[in-house]
Amino acid sequence: MRTAYHDALGDHFAGHAETSPYNAYTDRPAMLALAGDVSGARVLDVGCGAGHYAAELVARGAQVVGVDGSATLLGHARARVGGRAELLLHDLEEPLGFAADASFDGALCALVYEHVRDRARLLGELRRVLRPGGWLLVSTTHPTADWQHFGGSYFSHDWRDLPLGDSGLSIHYQRLPLETFLGELLAAGFVLEHLAEPRPTAELREVDEAAYDRLHRAPSFLTVRLRRP
Repeated sequence: MRTAYHDALGDHFAGHAETSPYNAYTDRPAMLALAGDVSGARVLDVGCGAGHYAAELVARGAQVVGVDGSATLLGHARARVGGRAELLLHDLEEPLGFAADASFDGALCALVYEHVRDRARLLGELRRVLRPGGWLLVSTTHPTADWQHFGGSYFSHDWRDLPLGDSGLSIHYQRLPLETFLGELLAAGFVLEHLAEPRPTAELREVDEAAYDRLHRAPSFLTVRLRRP
């Protein structure tokens, strides 16, 4: 998967996601809150990255299978999770051939969706591997945050490179207007149960008050919980 976080980018992201106001204090708490009680659930972590979500889900009693297209990030995930989860190197542009039909109770796709080109196939595969009544959590960059940062038309679907501070590294992803993001999920046969625009947790104020205030003024991410009928 070309847009996966390989090599130096994977190493940088693994460290960044550990304490970042965006990952550690905003997206991750919001997604875990949407997951709710996962005790005993079999969960697919789609684009598991450095294993931060997998570790949290396992700690809450879930049986986790994590997949990512980056061997670099999977190395970090294995160090974090150990043998407590099954972690697989897998290109998300390809079918989920390792998983049987209706074999998962839930799936989580955190800040990965906008990196995938064949999203219709991925969503079809997720619908296949989820049991009827199973849940899907998806988070993405907020369309207005992209619009404010990159400019141009809000309705643009162009692919952009977002620099990561002064690291010299950047991530590559597609801008998705709200109607595209939700439209694709609904067209794939999922039912929307909840939508949120996450704000950081109160703990961030003690660590970085400026970031806390900034992320309470303007949205950074969009999160949804969906159900497979």
